[in-house]
Amino acid sequence: MTKKDTIAASSTETNAGVSRRGFLKLAGASGVAGAAGALTAAVKAADASAVADGTPEQVHLTWGADPTSEVVVSWASQAAAIRPRVTFSADRGHSETVHAVQRTYTDGLSGVVVFAYHASLRELKPNTTYRYEVTADNSSRTSSPFTASFTTAPRGRKPFRFTSYGDLATPNTAWVLSSPQSRFAVEAVERFQPLFHLLNGDLCYANLNPAHQTDVWRDFGNNNQTSAANRPWMPCPGNHELEFHNGPQGLDSYLTRYTLPENGTRFSGRWYAFQVSSVLFISLDADDIVYQDAAAFVAGPAPLVPAASTGNAPIPPGASLYVRGYSNGEQTRWLEKALRRAADDRDIDWIVVQMHQDALSSSKTGNGSDKALREEWLPLFERYGVDLVLCGHDHDYERSYPVCGCFRHMGTDLATGERVDTLTPRPVRHAQHGINTFDMSRGTIHLILGGGGTSAPLDVYGVDAGTGNPQAKVFTKPNRPIPGSTEGTFVRAPADAVEDAVWSAQRDTGTGYGIAVFDVDPGEHGGKTTITMNYYHAPGADQAPTGEYELFETVTLTKRRR
Repeated sequence: MTKKDTIAASSTETNAGVSRRGFLKLAGASGVAGAAGALTAAVKAADASAVADGTPEQVHLTWGADPTSEVVVSWASQAAAIRPRVTFSADRGHSETVHAVQRTYTDGLSGVVVFAYHASLRELKPNTTYRYEVTADNSSRTSSPFTASFTTAPRGRKPFRFTSYGDLATPNTAWVLSSPQSRFAVEAVERFQPLFHLLNGDLCYANLNPAHQTDVWRDFGNNNQTSAANRPWMPCPGNHELEFHNGPQGLDSYLTRYTLPENGTRFSGRWYAFQVSSVLFISLDADDIVYQDAAAFVAGPAPLVPAASTGNAPIPPGASLYVRGYSNGEQTRWLEKALRRAADDRDIDWIVVQMHQDALSSSKTGNGSDKALREEWLPLFERYGVDLVLCGHDHDYERSYPVCGCFRHMGTDLATGERVDTLTPRPVRHAQHGINTFDMSRGTIHLILGGGGTSAPLDVYGVDAGTGNPQAKVFTKPNRPIPGSTEGTFVRAPADAVEDAVWSAQRDTGTGYGIAVFDVDPGEHGGKTTITMNYYHAPGADQAPTGEYELFETVTLTKRRR
């Protein structure tokens, strides 16, 4: 195992079984962070029985470099595990054991030490089901270890299914922005039995619960385990993965818990790509690009005070995590190289991009659209033929027409009423063939899938009162310095322009909760290939949690196979 394989940025690495440290919860803070409300000082002594408890929990899978032959099994335990390992076999054949690598970090606000483990299962057979078990010498379940199974990706052009949503949260309503619907959302993934699931950012909203960040992550991981232990859940970071004092971009927790395909840059784990069948999937960190400031913040009037054990300084009122530009263009350069290679690869028919924030959203109660994404990434999507962009961020469902190019100066500045250039995406009207069938030879469809387990109020869409046309809010410039903020307080800047959302094709006004199910048919040589999306929503979930998901719409994307 090389250093590159085992170290996550800004986290402390130890060999598995060497570190016997217990953990001490010392969460002391005052002030207001995000929507968490007033924090009160809290000191928790570690449970003595937990010091030696290496019982695996929060088990989840991700793809390795090649989904046909590598899967990573990851988990956490409440204390350092002794000889953490995975034993696996196919069809009751010869079993193999892989010892896990331990990765740790200390939460920068509470001082809690988190122990995470990662075992890369390599040289697997394509399209094969494997049974595995996870254990450690100091697990309380050594006689009945955690067991589950997964199936590797097929090799070559084969049909497969994947699912997607973002903004999941946890079912534990003790936490800010959590909902019991999160449990049903995880169960929905299992209902549709995809090969894998895309989780489009804002995983659990831990940073809105600054005194209990690690507790929220634990609830999230244990809830997701019912699905994520059976099939890879591939995430991208959202604004609520950014946490104070947890690394340069606040991503230590995210990076410690997930092992994701390497990107060959200084920023391992933040963006990546993988291929299944004839589809290239690209996962991006839009926090690096967007104008809006929507991460953790200290509203004031008091500072946020980390536990004394962390040695971290108080965070003053008015502070927020705004990491725009952190890669200094490295992510965009990587993206263009990846897209250029895909454009030249005759084995790739489709390109699907996953990111959290939205370039096209007409949400009224959410954030809306971000011009920075339109400036920096949409031209690349157009140039290299990206077919689908899957987002979250706004807690609703919206689908665009295929878009290509833009209209100029169609926006209105909210402060001055003057015309402003929002780079309004131009719909490709001739791409539509019949009801909800689109020729994707030109144009990109954007989907807002932000209703995993966290929904907005039903009055979610903007409409021009005079014309009745859909309206979209747009961020057109960086949020720093923060407009409207005064010393000792924080005011999150709203979007600063509006435009007619001429690109918006479908919006769900019944509920924000839902899941998108994609079936890929590679087609025959010389013929066409299709992706069929069925979007299911959960009517009534805004009033009471429900496991009843109903079909909302079906969309078919088609193009000639390469």
